[in-house]
Amino acid sequence: MSVAAQPLLDTIEADEPSNPPPTNNASQAKSNRTPVVLTPTTHSSNQMATTESDAESGIAGIFRQSAHPMALFFLYFFRTAAILVYILCGWFTSNYVLSTVIVVVLLAMDFWNCRNVAGRTLVGLRFWNQVDEDGESYWVFESRDPSRPANPVDSKMFWIALYVFPALWAALLIVSLLKLGFAFIPIVVLALVFNVTNVIGFTYADRDAKQKWANSVGGWGLGSLGGIGGQIITGAVKKSVGKVFGT
Repeated sequence: MSVAAQPLLDTIEADEPSNPPPTNNASQAKSNRTPVVLTPTTHSSNQMATTESDAESGIAGIFRQSAHPMALFFLYFFRTAAILVYILCGWFTSNYVLSTVIVVVLLAMDFWNCRNVAGRTLVGLRFWNQVDEDGESYWVFESRDPSRPANPVDSKMFWIALYVFPALWAALLIVSLLKLGFAFIPIVVLALVFNVTNVIGFTYADRDAKQKWANSVGGWGLGSLGGIGGQIITGAVKKSVGKVFGT
């Protein structure tokens, strides 16, 4: 029996036709899209600070950086309230006695707060007048340890309040004189007495504190050199620092 021979290649089934290569339609569609251009806007720049100083600026930033925000708040509250009541009292009431009492109470509270609370907590200074056994009065100054410096924000805001508000009261005194408002001059004079007293007291307290610091530095740091050379250098430091601070 004979079997018809078939070529080997004819018995192998043909492979499935391969998929045609993808066309470039997708890439062409992508290239045909309109490009999106991102442009900066000014919306976010109005609400976000660009620098650290901008982020910490303003009243809120001052109170955030303050070590004693309550003392700083009441320092400006009493002083600002006294001036506002003095200026605006005529718009709300014609009672001169009531307006005078309110302003005087605010001035007294500010004087006590500034001398006993704000000065001690914000800059580490305090002063008072004391009478000795012989009946002689003298000023007593207290200052914080130099190793514990005051917060720079508290110190700056304290000295601003100490010197700016007396200038405002002085301007109000000039306005009262020009307007011939002699009835309100005693209130302004009392405000100037309270404010100027604090200015003089804290200025001398600060000067006394710096002088004590200079003496301690000269006595401890340079006094250890010993001998005549150490004494000469110590005296020179004390004199130079004293001249700088006006003592």
